[in-house]
Amino acid sequence: MRETIGLFGGTFDPPHLGHLILAAEALAQLQLTRLLWVPAPRPPHKPDRPITPVHHRLEMLRRALPKGRRDGVDGLPGFELSTIEMERHGPHYTIETLENLRTQFPSADFVLLIGGDSLRDLPTWHRPLDVLAACRFLGVMRRPGDSIDIHALDDILPGLGQKVRFVDSPLLEISSSLIRKRIATGGHYRYYLHPAVYDYIQENNLYR
Repeated sequence: MRETIGLFGGTFDPPHLGHLILAAEALAQLQLTRLLWVPAPRPPHKPDRPITPVHHRLEMLRRALPKGRRDGVDGLPGFELSTIEMERHGPHYTIETLENLRTQFPSADFVLLIGGDSLRDLPTWHRPLDVLAACRFLGVMRRPGDSIDIHALDDILPGLGQKVRFVDSPLLEISSSLIRKRIATGGHYRYYLHPAVYDYIQENNLYR
């Protein structure tokens, strides 16, 4: 029986409750066998932005992701942390991650989870048609107020429209950039984060 594996990539700088809620909704609504969280060492599209060292971001994810058996009350089934992008030199392109994962999971179908902004930018990605071909479909998680012209994108990348599946979720206007700004300026941010992530940020004096 083939697995359906979701791929949730990002800098996760820091990971927040919005990430967790969206991932949980995607796992359930798209009927994924498992969902791989794939932190990026340094995304090619963010070359100039300072990024927190990867060991901190990995540890925050380890603390945020629930632990437990698939049928246990202590954990959400299917969440896994993948370090596949840490195991090769950059730049780290999505198509190369998908190709490497296919060697690890040869009997699996892949679902790439992206935001509405990333869907609009997809034509500018490295080998975007190959990304589409490598995925069973795209799980698109929209922010409040997102407007996406699927027909225009389909003209640029033929077949894209047939591969888009939207994920319905609570409208949460939480972002990592907002949290970083609030920490730096002394604003409130505690309840945007998993308690273990909040504690880690405090212990390591991050984003000050």
